[in-house]
Amino acid sequence: MANDTAERLDNLEVRYAFLEKHVAAQDRAMLEMADRLDRLEGRLRQLRERVEGGAPEDNLPADERPPHY
Repeated sequence: MANDTAERLDNLEVRYAFLEKHVAAQDRAMLEMADRLDRLEGRLRQLRERVEGGAPEDNLPADERPPHY
């Protein structure tokens, strides 16, 4: 009976250690995703400002054809 209790306790300790490691990995992944989301939102904000500003990047008038036409 005592051996069974020790075995159950060992099993619980192993499972607990696995869960601690898993939670730590999830925390790292969530922080990485939050950082990536912040960068993407910043880039989206920049692109939105560029589009709303209406400034053409190639500095050609809107009705002028490029030279290869």
